[in-house]
Amino acid sequence: MHAARSSTPSPAGPSTPARPVAAKSFARTVGRVALGAFLGFTGTAHLTVSRQEFQAQVPPWLPLDPNLVVVASGVVEIALGAALLLTPRRHRWLVGWVVAAFFVAVFPGNISQYVTGTDAFGLDTDTARAIRLAFQPLLVLWALWSTGAWRAWRDRRPRAGDEVETSE
Repeated sequence: MHAARSSTPSPAGPSTPARPVAAKSFARTVGRVALGAFLGFTGTAHLTVSRQEFQAQVPPWLPLDPNLVVVASGVVEIALGAALLLTPRRHRWLVGWVVAAFFVAVFPGNISQYVTGTDAFGLDTDTARAIRLAFQPLLVLWALWSTGAWRAWRDRRPRAGDEVETSE
């Protein structure tokens, strides 16, 4: 792993982090725990009190029973929420990519809700449904940031000036 990219000169040494690492770690932890709790809550709602509302979001072109889709996605959301809360630090980056992929996978349902004008969860206007669409990419970014997945990917990429290993 590379050291923090943002640094400032310090008389004590070559560089010190511009923001304390503990503050960044705390913010990511709060974000990860909040996202895990959110997924656990919504997954439980899929299986209980909001099943009808979630069924309204299943695209009509999907050749599966809407109830099956809602139950399966609820179970997946609960599992992902638990993974966000319980996965050891060394594997959190992987959970982040899986959660982000899940948010991408359910996006067509959100698009379908907008295109078909389906009312659910108080989204009863095209404007409200469009605003919801705009928030889906933020969930993807939240998953990648709060788990360190984006940082782990960025730190593994070769940078300009790095030597590239070649096999001869």
